[in-house]
Amino acid sequence: MNSQFDRRIFGSEMKYLHEVLQTEFRSSQGSLMMRRFEESFAKRFGSKYAISFVNGTATMHAALEARGIGPGDEVIVPPLTMSATTFAVLQANATPVYADVDEHTFQIDPRSISERITPRTKAIITVALYGLSPDMDSIMALAEMHGLTVIEDNAECFLGTYKGRLVGTLGHCSSFSFQSSKHLTSGEGGVVLTDDLAYAENIRKVQSLGYAGVSANKGKITKRDIQDPGYSRHVTMGWNYRMPELCCAVALAQTENIDALVARRIEVAKIFEESTRQFHDWFTPQFTGPEFTNSYWTWVTCIRNPKVTWHDFRDRFTAAGGDGVYAAWRLSYLEPMFTNRNLLGRERFISSENLDSYRKGLCPVAEFLQPRLVQFKTNYWDLGRAHQQAEILQQTLSTF
Repeated sequence: MNSQFDRRIFGSEMKYLHEVLQTEFRSSQGSLMMRRFEESFAKRFGSKYAISFVNGTATMHAALEARGIGPGDEVIVPPLTMSATTFAVLQANATPVYADVDEHTFQIDPRSISERITPRTKAIITVALYGLSPDMDSIMALAEMHGLTVIEDNAECFLGTYKGRLVGTLGHCSSFSFQSSKHLTSGEGGVVLTDDLAYAENIRKVQSLGYAGVSANKGKITKRDIQDPGYSRHVTMGWNYRMPELCCAVALAQTENIDALVARRIEVAKIFEESTRQFHDWFTPQFTGPEFTNSYWTWVTCIRNPKVTWHDFRDRFTAAGGDGVYAAWRLSYLEPMFTNRNLLGRERFISSENLDSYRKGLCPVAEFLQPRLVQFKTNYWDLGRAHQQAEILQQTLSTF
């Protein structure tokens, strides 16, 4: 794969947007793109049901609500990721419990998950961090042993594989994001995949205001139904989490080009990896085992030289002409919202024991990694620019 395109919008995005605008958003014409996008995305992943959402946080919130998870229930999550994973748990009024991560893959560690399970644990949210799957067989075995739901947060992983299987088809359901930085984007948006019909029905109702007339494969109630004065619309409480038609149009076009869009990121990551190979003893990339395919939302390394700080490296790299780098997110439980107990009232649903655990020392491996991780963007549509940046990176490393 190489230079068949030089930008991330190169397919039918404009054509599909025009089709939506031609409907003038008449309700009788609504959800046409939603249906087409959901069918296309489900087919690409070999899943039975795809349910689109306004973003990739609402997806996980809905997946928890659809399982009846709420106050007093615990959900195990990794601390080393964007805090939206934690927010989804808090939005369901449940308690986030943090499991540590593996030092080499940076993924949530099944051994730490096992240590965190209590009688109150109801679910595990895994995160395919930076484009790499966690050890899902071990996690699913724990879930089966304890009767837990596993939700895959795959915001950063499209077409990654684990032991020959697509990431996103391994848990009880999976969540993807179409936020602007992701492999596929519609500006904002998200989607949930599952093969469980009952679960899909419940997720759809959470997504669509608890409407009686929606289903796993149907995202819109009919005009004939809603114009009946005796029609009972809401069989349960739900949220208005539906993905707009304009976003669905773009997401459909992006899904049609998913292989090329993901392949470009992998190609760029390999350029960075090859150019730095001689420094991997201390500038160590995320480990991707032989049974994994990494889709490289970013290419990430850990600075293991005690004489080089994150800021030292960043400053020298940018001074040499580097495009800049990204830091790993502050660990969720060390964010001010936890240290200041500012959870918009959700703190009342969390036991004092769990509240007290949100402090340094809870996940020592994640705490070691977080200030040392350096993320490089992989969405270079000009491969010449990627090669140039890799050369600057190599030269920068040689100065330490």
